[in-house]
Amino acid sequence: METEKILVTGGAGFIGTNLVKELENRGHEVFAVDLLHNNRDNYQRCDVRNYRQLERLFENNKFNYVYHLAAEYGRWNGEGYYENLWQTNVIGTKHMIRLQEKLGFRMIFFSSAEVYGDYTGRMTEDVMVNNPIKDTYQMNDYAITKWAGELMCMNSATMFDTETVRVRPVNCYGPHEEYSPFKGFIPIFIYKALHNQPYTVYKGHKRIIDYVEDTAFTFANIVDNFIPGEVYNVGGRTEWEKDIKDYSDIVLNAVGRDDSLVTYEEAEDFTTQVKTIDFSKAIKDLKHDPKINPEQGIKKTVEWMRWFYRVED
Repeated sequence: METEKILVTGGAGFIGTNLVKELENRGHEVFAVDLLHNNRDNYQRCDVRNYRQLERLFENNKFNYVYHLAAEYGRWNGEGYYENLWQTNVIGTKHMIRLQEKLGFRMIFFSSAEVYGDYTGRMTEDVMVNNPIKDTYQMNDYAITKWAGELMCMNSATMFDTETVRVRPVNCYGPHEEYSPFKGFIPIFIYKALHNQPYTVYKGHKRIIDYVEDTAFTFANIVDNFIPGEVYNVGGRTEWEKDIKDYSDIVLNAVGRDDSLVTYEEAEDFTTQVKTIDFSKAIKDLKHDPKINPEQGIKKTVEWMRWFYRVED
């Protein structure tokens, strides 16, 4: 395997931390940037909203690949903090594309399965090509900014011959994801259960989740089979799909609590009830092969959160 020099933006975040570790374990030279001050090796504070900070980074380093993860995440986060969302997810991505056009590195752009919006069919990667945007019912700014990022990558490829692979993660979860009310349902359920706090489960919603080490393995494979212009859904095995109530039950069992904490409500407004997503392209091109099932992954995540938040058994 050839050693590559790789930049990971958002490299101190949840997926980024796991991806950096996976890439380093494969012998690549990896540099991470994020908003946080920290004392990690091969790390620099950098805000992708500020072109000069990115430009200075590239003046001092030459990268073969850039994994562009840096983003504001989440539907309700995007509603409450839309300035940050649009500046980071759209302007920040445009800054990165401008540098890509100038310097010629290959990029892996992190979009989201949220771009499919409320599409009710099987979510293959060509849904966005074959269906008018109005028919996919993108119902939040987070989804719109991610689709805007994809469009900018595609436009740049056409106009400037840049080479980018787009990925659409699906409900990734696991260690190094800290709690916030804007995160996915798995870390919220675990945090609340560990701290004996009430939470709400909406009935009738089905989801596939993907343990972050499985996800990072697949993302790291992209540099070994980089196909410019491709886009991939990346998530867990379709046979692992469950009702969100079932995931809540797994969390409660792993934490050791009953469901007296839980309030059950009818289906949540503005949220797709069932997402059926196709992962066959990632399986074929990227050797995507999830190993950790929800019961195992949730148990590992509970253990990490228990340690991180110093919660006694």
